[in-house]
Amino acid sequence: MKLTILGCHSATPRINSNPTSQVLEINNHIFLIDCGEGTQIQLRKQKIKFSRIKHIFISHLHGDHYFGLVGLISTFRLLTREADLHIYAPKGLKEVITLQMKLSDSWTNYQLFFHELESKSSELIFEDDKVEVYTIPLNHRVYTNGFLFKEKPAERKLDMNAVLNAQIDKSYFRKLKQGFDVENEKGEIISNALLTKNPPKPKSYAFCSDTLFHPEIIPVIDNVNAIYHESTFLEKHRHLCEQTKHSTAKQAAEIAKQANAKTLILGHYSTRYDDLNLFKEEAQTVFKNVELAEDGVVFNI
Repeated sequence: MKLTILGCHSATPRINSNPTSQVLEINNHIFLIDCGEGTQIQLRKQKIKFSRIKHIFISHLHGDHYFGLVGLISTFRLLTREADLHIYAPKGLKEVITLQMKLSDSWTNYQLFFHELESKSSELIFEDDKVEVYTIPLNHRVYTNGFLFKEKPAERKLDMNAVLNAQIDKSYFRKLKQGFDVENEKGEIISNALLTKNPPKPKSYAFCSDTLFHPEIIPVIDNVNAIYHESTFLEKHRHLCEQTKHSTAKQAAEIAKQANAKTLILGHYSTRYDDLNLFKEEAQTVFKNVELAEDGVVFNI
Protein backbone atom coordinates (compact mmCIF):
# COMPACT_ATOMS: atom_id res chain seq x y z
CA MET A 1 0.00 0.00 0.00
CA LYS A 2 1.53 3.29 -1.15
CA LEU A 3 0.31 6.81 -0.38
CA THR A 4 1.45 9.80 -2.44
CA ILE A 5 0.67 13.27 -1.12
CA LEU A 6 -0.18 15.65 -3.97
CA GLY A 7 -1.32 18.49 -1.72
CA CYS A 8 -1.84 18.81 2.02
CA HIS A 9 -2.37 22.48 2.87
CA SER A 10 -5.58 24.29 3.71
CA ALA A 11 -7.34 27.19 2.01
CA THR A 12 -5.70 28.81 -1.01
CA PRO A 13 -2.87 27.36 -3.14
CA ARG A 14 0.57 28.93 -2.89
CA ILE A 15 3.73 28.67 -4.99
CA ASN A 16 5.15 25.85 -2.90
CA SER A 17 2.02 24.28 -1.45
CA ASN A 18 -1.16 22.79 -2.82
CA PRO A 19 -4.61 22.11 -1.35
CA THR A 20 -5.74 18.62 -0.45
CA SER A 21 -5.26 15.72 -2.83
CA GLN A 22 -3.56 12.35 -2.54
CA VAL A 23 -3.25 9.02 -4.32
CA LEU A 24 -3.52 5.63 -2.66
CA GLU A 25 -2.15 2.60 -4.51
CA ILE A 26 -3.71 -0.56 -3.10
CA ASN A 27 -3.98 -3.99 -4.74
CA ASN A 28 -3.58 -2.70 -8.30
CA HIS A 29 -6.00 0.18 -7.75
CA ILE A 30 -5.00 3.83 -7.94
CA PHE A 31 -7.54 5.76 -5.89
CA LEU A 32 -7.56 9.56 -6.04
CA ILE A 33 -8.67 11.11 -2.74
CA ASP A 34 -9.87 14.72 -2.97
CA CYS A 35 -8.96 16.92 -5.90
CA GLY A 36 -7.99 20.47 -5.00
CA GLU A 37 -6.70 22.99 -7.55
CA GLY A 38 -3.55 21.85 -9.33
CA THR A 39 -4.14 18.15 -8.78
CA GLN A 40 -3.55 17.14 -12.39
CA ILE A 41 -0.26 19.07 -12.43
CA GLN A 42 0.81 17.26 -9.27
CA LEU A 43 -0.18 13.94 -10.86
CA ARG A 44 2.10 14.78 -13.77
CA LYS A 45 4.96 15.64 -11.44
CA GLN A 46 4.59 12.31 -9.63
CA LYS A 47 4.35 10.42 -12.95
CA ILE A 48 1.01 8.87 -12.05
CA LYS A 49 -0.80 7.64 -15.15
CA PHE A 50 -4.16 9.32 -15.63
CA SER A 51 -5.57 6.23 -17.31
CA ARG A 52 -5.15 4.16 -14.13
CA ILE A 53 -7.40 6.44 -12.08
CA LYS A 54 -10.87 4.90 -12.21
CA HIS A 55 -12.22 5.86 -8.78
CA ILE A 56 -12.17 9.33 -7.17
CA PHE A 57 -13.29 10.01 -3.60
CA ILE A 58 -14.32 13.56 -2.62
CA SER A 59 -14.68 14.28 1.10
CA HIS A 60 -16.79 17.45 0.95
CA LEU A 61 -17.78 20.38 -1.21
CA HIS A 62 -15.37 23.04 -0.03
CA GLY A 63 -13.33 24.32 -2.96
CA ASP A 64 -9.89 23.37 -1.68
CA HIS A 65 -11.00 19.73 -1.86
CA TYR A 66 -12.65 19.56 -5.29
CA PHE A 67 -12.00 22.63 -7.47
CA GLY A 68 -9.47 20.63 -9.52
CA LEU A 69 -12.00 17.96 -10.43
CA VAL A 70 -13.72 19.48 -13.46
CA GLY A 71 -10.32 20.26 -14.97
CA LEU A 72 -9.19 16.69 -14.49
CA ILE A 73 -12.42 15.34 -15.98
CA SER A 74 -11.94 17.65 -18.98
CA THR A 75 -8.34 16.55 -19.43
CA PHE A 76 -9.42 12.93 -19.45
CA ARG A 77 -11.79 13.86 -22.30
CA LEU A 78 -9.03 15.60 -24.28
CA LEU A 79 -6.85 12.53 -23.87
CA THR A 80 -9.67 10.46 -25.46
CA ARG A 81 -10.20 8.38 -22.35
CA GLU A 82 -12.44 5.35 -22.81
CA ALA A 83 -12.48 3.75 -19.34
CA ASP A 84 -15.36 4.45 -16.97
CA LEU A 85 -14.76 6.94 -14.15
CA HIS A 86 -16.52 6.58 -10.78
CA ILE A 87 -16.80 9.54 -8.39
CA TYR A 88 -17.90 9.06 -4.78
CA ALA A 89 -18.92 12.39 -3.29
CA PRO A 90 -21.57 14.28 -1.33
CA LYS A 91 -24.87 14.85 -3.07
CA GLY A 92 -24.63 18.05 -5.09
CA LEU A 93 -21.31 17.47 -6.83
CA LYS A 94 -22.99 15.76 -9.78
CA GLU A 95 -25.12 18.88 -10.30
CA VAL A 96 -22.06 21.15 -10.15
CA ILE A 97 -19.96 19.13 -12.61
CA THR A 98 -22.86 18.45 -14.98
CA LEU A 99 -23.69 22.18 -15.19
CA GLN A 100 -20.07 23.06 -15.96
CA MET A 101 -19.92 20.47 -18.73
CA LYS A 102 -23.31 21.53 -20.11
CA LEU A 103 -22.48 25.23 -20.31
CA SER A 104 -19.11 24.57 -21.92
CA ASP A 105 -20.48 21.86 -24.23
CA SER A 106 -17.77 19.54 -22.95
CA TRP A 107 -19.53 16.24 -22.37
CA THR A 108 -17.21 13.34 -21.69
CA ASN A 109 -16.51 10.69 -24.29
CA TYR A 110 -16.34 8.10 -21.51
CA GLN A 111 -18.90 7.02 -18.95
CA LEU A 112 -18.97 9.15 -15.80
CA PHE A 113 -20.71 7.66 -12.77
CA PHE A 114 -21.52 9.69 -9.65
CA HIS A 115 -22.13 7.81 -6.41
CA GLU A 116 -23.83 10.45 -4.28
CA LEU A 117 -23.35 10.20 -0.52
CA GLU A 118 -25.89 11.35 2.06
CA SER A 119 -25.68 8.93 4.98
CA LYS A 120 -24.46 10.21 8.33
CA SER A 121 -23.47 6.67 9.32
CA SER A 122 -20.49 4.75 8.00
CA GLU A 123 -21.35 2.77 4.88
CA LEU A 124 -19.61 0.51 2.39
CA ILE A 125 -19.31 2.43 -0.89
CA PHE A 126 -16.86 0.30 -2.91
CA GLU A 127 -15.97 -3.38 -2.89
CA ASP A 128 -14.24 -5.89 -5.11
CA ASP A 129 -12.52 -9.19 -4.37
CA LYS A 130 -9.51 -7.50 -2.71
CA VAL A 131 -10.53 -4.09 -1.34
CA GLU A 132 -13.33 -2.44 0.63
CA VAL A 133 -13.93 1.30 1.07
CA TYR A 134 -16.11 2.73 3.86
CA THR A 135 -17.13 6.29 4.64
CA ILE A 136 -16.02 7.90 7.91
CA PRO A 137 -18.66 10.47 8.93
CA LEU A 138 -16.94 13.65 10.13
CA ASN A 139 -18.02 16.86 11.86
CA HIS A 140 -17.40 19.88 9.63
CA ARG A 141 -19.31 22.96 8.49
CA VAL A 142 -20.82 21.05 5.56
CA TYR A 143 -21.59 17.36 5.07
CA THR A 144 -18.20 15.63 5.13
CA ASN A 145 -16.80 12.10 5.01
CA GLY A 146 -13.40 10.61 5.46
CA PHE A 147 -12.68 7.27 3.81
CA LEU A 148 -11.40 3.96 5.18
CA PHE A 149 -9.58 1.73 2.70
CA LYS A 150 -9.22 -1.90 3.77
CA GLU A 151 -7.53 -4.86 2.16
CA LYS A 152 -9.51 -8.08 2.31
CA PRO A 153 -7.73 -11.12 3.79
CA ALA A 154 -5.54 -12.77 1.17
CA GLU A 155 -5.47 -16.49 0.39
CA ARG A 156 -3.24 -18.74 2.45
CA LYS A 157 0.26 -19.48 1.11
CA LEU A 158 1.21 -23.02 0.12
CA ASP A 159 4.16 -24.58 1.95
CA MET A 160 5.36 -26.48 -1.13
CA ASN A 161 7.80 -28.70 0.74
CA ALA A 162 5.03 -29.82 3.10
CA VAL A 163 2.57 -30.22 0.21
CA LEU A 164 4.96 -32.43 -1.77
CA ASN A 165 5.96 -34.49 1.24
CA ALA A 166 2.30 -35.09 2.08
CA GLN A 167 1.65 -36.22 -1.51
CA ILE A 168 -1.13 -33.75 -2.22
CA ASP A 169 -2.42 -33.68 -5.79
CA LYS A 170 -2.21 -30.24 -7.42
CA SER A 171 -5.98 -30.32 -8.07
CA TYR A 172 -6.37 -29.56 -4.34
CA PHE A 173 -4.09 -26.50 -4.31
CA ARG A 174 -6.98 -24.09 -4.73
CA LYS A 175 -8.87 -25.56 -1.78
CA LEU A 176 -5.72 -25.39 0.33
CA LYS A 177 -5.34 -21.67 -0.42
CA GLN A 178 -8.94 -21.21 0.68
CA GLY A 179 -8.19 -22.84 4.05
CA PHE A 180 -9.69 -26.32 3.63
CA ASP A 181 -8.24 -29.60 4.83
CA VAL A 182 -7.63 -31.97 1.90
CA GLU A 183 -7.08 -35.63 1.10
CA ASN A 184 -3.70 -36.91 -0.02
CA GLU A 185 -2.98 -39.66 -2.54
CA LYS A 186 -3.32 -42.29 0.20
CA GLY A 187 -6.80 -41.12 1.11
CA GLU A 188 -5.68 -39.49 4.38
CA ILE A 189 -7.14 -36.13 5.44
CA ILE A 190 -4.31 -33.67 6.01
CA SER A 191 -4.84 -30.56 8.13
CA ASN A 192 -4.58 -27.27 6.27
CA ALA A 193 -2.38 -25.88 9.06
CA LEU A 194 0.31 -28.44 8.15
CA LEU A 195 0.35 -27.49 4.47
CA THR A 196 -0.07 -23.71 4.33
CA LYS A 197 1.24 -20.52 5.87
CA ASN A 198 -0.65 -17.46 7.04
CA PRO A 199 -0.95 -14.72 4.41
CA PRO A 200 0.25 -11.18 5.16
CA LYS A 201 -2.07 -9.38 7.55
CA PRO A 202 -4.50 -7.09 5.66
CA LYS A 203 -3.61 -3.40 5.79
CA SER A 204 -5.88 -0.40 6.18
CA TYR A 205 -5.67 3.35 5.68
CA ALA A 206 -7.99 6.06 7.00
CA PHE A 207 -8.25 9.47 5.37
CA CYS A 208 -9.83 11.95 7.79
CA SER A 209 -10.48 15.20 6.03
CA ASP A 210 -11.67 18.46 7.58
CA THR A 211 -13.29 17.87 10.94
CA LEU A 212 -13.72 19.06 14.46
CA PHE A 213 -12.26 16.69 17.06
CA HIS A 214 -14.67 13.78 16.62
CA PRO A 215 -14.02 10.65 18.75
CA GLU A 216 -17.20 9.07 17.37
CA ILE A 217 -15.11 7.81 14.43
CA ILE A 218 -12.96 5.56 16.63
CA PRO A 219 -15.06 2.38 16.18
CA VAL A 220 -14.86 2.78 12.39
CA ILE A 221 -11.06 3.18 12.21
CA ASP A 222 -10.01 0.98 15.14
CA ASN A 223 -6.56 -0.65 14.66
CA VAL A 224 -5.92 1.13 11.36
CA ASN A 225 -2.38 0.86 9.99
CA ALA A 226 -2.13 4.52 9.08
CA ILE A 227 -4.39 7.52 9.51
CA TYR A 228 -4.15 10.86 7.76
CA HIS A 229 -5.87 13.40 9.99
CA GLU A 230 -6.29 17.09 9.44
CA SER A 231 -4.29 19.31 11.80
CA THR A 232 -5.18 22.82 10.77
CA PHE A 233 -4.10 24.49 14.02
CA LEU A 234 -1.51 24.35 16.76
CA GLU A 235 -2.69 24.43 20.37
CA LYS A 236 -2.22 28.19 20.69
CA HIS A 237 -5.06 28.61 18.19
CA ARG A 238 -7.26 25.85 19.59
CA HIS A 239 -9.98 28.42 20.26
CA LEU A 240 -10.52 28.66 16.48
CA CYS A 241 -11.45 24.98 16.15
CA GLU A 242 -15.07 25.26 17.22
CA GLN A 243 -15.99 28.11 14.87
CA THR A 244 -14.12 26.66 11.87
CA LYS A 245 -14.81 22.97 12.62
CA HIS A 246 -11.16 22.01 12.37
CA SER A 247 -8.68 20.18 14.64
CA THR A 248 -5.27 20.73 16.20
CA ALA A 249 -2.30 18.43 15.75
CA LYS A 250 -2.65 17.34 19.36
CA GLN A 251 -6.31 16.43 18.83
CA ALA A 252 -5.38 14.42 15.73
CA ALA A 253 -2.86 12.54 17.86
CA GLU A 254 -5.56 11.78 20.43
CA ILE A 255 -7.71 10.23 17.69
CA ALA A 256 -4.76 8.11 16.52
CA LYS A 257 -4.05 7.00 20.08
CA GLN A 258 -7.65 6.04 20.83
CA ALA A 259 -7.90 4.18 17.51
CA ASN A 260 -4.73 2.14 18.21
CA ALA A 261 -3.34 3.36 14.89
CA LYS A 262 0.20 2.40 13.97
CA THR A 263 1.07 5.66 12.21
CA LEU A 264 -0.41 9.17 12.21
CA ILE A 265 0.13 11.42 9.19
CA LEU A 266 -0.65 15.09 9.78
CA GLY A 267 -1.86 17.49 7.09
CA HIS A 268 -4.19 20.36 6.10
CA TYR A 269 -1.96 22.91 7.80
CA SER A 270 -3.11 26.51 8.09
CA THR A 271 -0.95 28.86 6.04
CA ARG A 272 -0.40 31.03 9.14
CA TYR A 273 2.41 28.67 10.24
CA ASP A 274 5.91 28.64 8.78
CA ASP A 275 7.42 25.73 10.74
CA LEU A 276 5.57 22.43 10.20
CA ASN A 277 7.79 20.65 12.72
CA LEU A 278 5.77 22.35 15.45
CA PHE A 279 2.79 20.20 14.43
CA LYS A 280 4.83 17.04 14.83
CA GLU A 281 6.24 18.12 18.18
CA GLU A 282 2.80 18.86 19.63
CA ALA A 283 1.30 15.62 18.31
CA GLN A 284 4.16 13.55 19.73
CA THR A 285 3.30 14.64 23.25
CA VAL A 286 0.27 12.33 22.83
CA PHE A 287 1.21 9.80 20.11
CA LYS A 288 4.78 8.90 19.19
CA ASN A 289 4.68 7.60 15.61
CA VAL A 290 3.88 10.85 13.77
CA GLU A 291 4.74 11.79 10.18
CA LEU A 292 4.28 15.10 8.38
CA ALA A 293 2.52 15.15 5.04
CA GLU A 294 4.21 17.40 2.49
CA ASP A 295 3.56 17.84 -1.20
CA GLY A 296 5.31 15.05 -3.13
CA VAL A 297 6.09 12.88 -0.12
CA VAL A 298 5.42 9.14 -0.47
CA PHE A 299 4.49 6.84 2.42
CA ASN A 300 4.75 3.07 2.17
CA ILE A 301 2.16 1.64 4.54
